[in-house]
Amino acid sequence: MLNKIKNVQELRPLLEILRAAGKKIVFTNGCFDIIHTGHTRYLATARSFGDVLIVAANSDSSVCMIKGEKRPINPQAERAEVLAALESVDFVTIFDEPDPYRVIAELQPDVLVKGGDWPIEKIIGRDIVEARGGRVINVPYVEGASTTGIIEKIVKTYS
Repeated sequence: MLNKIKNVQELRPLLEILRAAGKKIVFTNGCFDIIHTGHTRYLATARSFGDVLIVAANSDSSVCMIKGEKRPINPQAERAEVLAALESVDFVTIFDEPDPYRVIAELQPDVLVKGGDWPIEKIIGRDIVEARGGRVINVPYVEGASTTGIIEKIVKTYS
């Protein structure tokens, strides 16, 4: 499972081989701080749009920039390992920026997937994928499934 965790430089030549074999590369990203059913359903759906699913997870510093100083709950190495353990996920990479634009530009996926809370026109990296003739897809958001909701429930229940 840990062999599924790669940096971008390691992924690029692997993706070239997979593309040469006719495989369609799917990319998605997120913080994935506390994995829940919304995440697992979302990742399984994303994987269904191609042959190889790459999940780019925000680094700890990136999550902190986006979600605030108390996040993430789980460190990036643990989040990456949990993601890598999922059957639907082929590779996991970590990125430090607040958004995955650089990673998308370097990996050039065939399909870019985000949750339904992201309108297509606002999906970061859409321009890159569509310029190559790829697809950009948003999948339905699982209502009520969120890391923030889980944290709030724990605080309310146990404080």
